[in-house]
Amino acid sequence: MLRIIGSAIVTAILCGAAHAQLVEEVRFGVTQHNICVSDCDNANKEDGPNVNAELVFASPDFMSFLLSPRPYIMGSLNTSGDTSFGAAGLQWDFEIFEGWSIEPGIGYSIHDGELESPFPQGDPRGDALTQNKVLLGSRDLFRSSLAVTRDLGEHWRVQLMYEHLSHGQIIGDGRNQGLDNIGVRLAYRFGE
Repeated sequence: MLRIIGSAIVTAILCGAAHAQLVEEVRFGVTQHNICVSDCDNANKEDGPNVNAELVFASPDFMSFLLSPRPYIMGSLNTSGDTSFGAAGLQWDFEIFEGWSIEPGIGYSIHDGELESPFPQGDPRGDALTQNKVLLGSRDLFRSSLAVTRDLGEHWRVQLMYEHLSHGQIIGDGRNQGLDNIGVRLAYRFGE
């Protein structure tokens, strides 16, 4: 699945270079995987870092009533072989000071991590799995994100980015340990 997402991102980057009106930004970054935010017992599970790539598209005119969010597609690969994921959704870019902006986002993601322990309770194999893996409970997860962006000139930007993945007991049930990642990204804006 992530190979397909990766191929789609590379294809879109190449197309985006030729059709900058569709693709507004290309981003590459690194995040620390599974940091401690709300469930510190969960933070010792899995490792990182993750490397990620993202395409941000121009906001369609029909979305102006929603404050013109920009659609995105992204992929995040865990370098330790733990949970990797791909996501798509919407992001808003609000300037707070000259050259500074914040970017909240919401999306849908699919991951390759563990859902539940396949072993009965008390089985040592299950105990080892639950000690080392985040159990996400659903293949489908929400992705919420928040980034602080600094412009570095006409085309380049740098971001400090946080993301949270969880099914929220809405698109899944049962386990919901979730993932929290934080990191930095470099972005290139086409046009202007």
